[in-house]
Amino acid sequence: MSDTEGDHDAEKPKGVFSTLMADGHWLYTKGEYKKAVSSYTTALTLKPDDKSCFVGRSKCYLKMGQYENALKDAEASLKEDKTYFEGLYQKAEALYYMGEFEFALVFYHRGQKLRPQIQEFRLGIQKAQEAIENAIGSPSSVKLEIKGDLSFFKKDEEKALPIAAIQHLATEKKQQTQKTPKSEKTTKQLLGEFYRDKKYLENLLKDEDLVKGKTKSGERLQDVIQGCLTNLDTCTEFWNQEKPSCSRGKERKQQKCSKTRQSVLSEPAQFLLKSLDDIDAELTSGNAEGSFKKAEEVMKTVHGWSEKELPNKKEVLGTLHSCIGNALIDLGDMDKALEHHQKDLELAKRGKLPDAMSRALDNIGRVYAQTGQFTQAIEFWEKKIPLVRGGLEKTWLFHEIGWCYLELNLHKEAQVYGVRSVAAADEIADEKWQINANVLVAQSELKLGNFESCVSHFERALSLAKLQEDDSAMNVIQKALDEAKQRLPQ
Repeated sequence: MSDTEGDHDAEKPKGVFSTLMADGHWLYTKGEYKKAVSSYTTALTLKPDDKSCFVGRSKCYLKMGQYENALKDAEASLKEDKTYFEGLYQKAEALYYMGEFEFALVFYHRGQKLRPQIQEFRLGIQKAQEAIENAIGSPSSVKLEIKGDLSFFKKDEEKALPIAAIQHLATEKKQQTQKTPKSEKTTKQLLGEFYRDKKYLENLLKDEDLVKGKTKSGERLQDVIQGCLTNLDTCTEFWNQEKPSCSRGKERKQQKCSKTRQSVLSEPAQFLLKSLDDIDAELTSGNAEGSFKKAEEVMKTVHGWSEKELPNKKEVLGTLHSCIGNALIDLGDMDKALEHHQKDLELAKRGKLPDAMSRALDNIGRVYAQTGQFTQAIEFWEKKIPLVRGGLEKTWLFHEIGWCYLELNLHKEAQVYGVRSVAAADEIADEKWQINANVLVAQSELKLGNFESCVSHFERALSLAKLQEDDSAMNVIQKALDEAKQRLPQ
């Protein structure tokens, strides 16, 4: 066999896989979920670890009412990359439809922290909170149940240290310390609100029948609970070593510091965790003013810390500049919002932090786009493209760049980015963005005089809107389609 034939044969599986994926996406958009599942399943025999394929099949299972299968596929998509936010969103959706509202809320929050610009996570948070309130009365009365997937407590996703900035701080401090015995009273003081979780998990371990069970992902419940307790002990050690109880008496004699200052500096990770959660909660609930004021207060505190006390101070400050910038966008102060997002970008560049750079470039582009400065928006969003992670982010970014080009009457460039957005949306089978992207291509083609292609894309957008039962979108698209058809050659 010749080398050429060998290369050709090697490419066949890849081509077959792409075809099967495309078939799955298209069948999903037509509502033929059972056939789409078959296509995705066959595709997975060629690439057993493909994340997008698992997410696509999970969406089909969700539509078919097979929620446990949907959850299983969502978890499979997260096996290699716990930060894969399409998988996080799909897992949250599956848990929500299973009635596991508390757990769904956890994963909506996690995705929202990773990608705050994606509205689906914020909407998910709102609907999960509403479901909890309707079922129980208020979120404060929600208690952890034995059922469901407890894997969100596991290492590297520890509730007490959710952001990279705090994780880095914990790692550095841990290397300088060793374990020290501590009393139950000290543990309670250090863990604060997490102490009740620790006691609850310890009680679960005493239930012999319970610990023999397994979670939905197949892990032994005993191992999961023990892992949770180990992580809580790790956090306790970290906070204890930050300000060991045996040294506090000596320090009181040597230093005359205020109790408030002492408390903040003794537990920086805990302070930052609570503060960032409060800032996020205020913005999510619509209180942009409260979020802004809280972020400014925290920034003043962080500025007062030395690099020794907070080794990754620049990273934390960048996060706070981003929070303030987002709050100012909601408050309508675009000039000041831009200043803060630019400071976030400067700190990210200095610290060589790609995720923070991506966040800042996105927010700067958003400010420029909302103020009608489309050329500048394109400039910053195009810089973000190499930093994009995942199909959903790629879809909306290409769409937004294309929309800016359309506003600038650069129709060919708009069409190119529209097509790229369609391809990305098809890859992840996201109906909302498939509609948006096809409409963008149709509008571009109309301006370019390519009326047949324009009609074709409007028709596809219309069929997708019908599947979603989106009446407002259907009416707008139908009107545009009718006008486009009049342009067709007779």
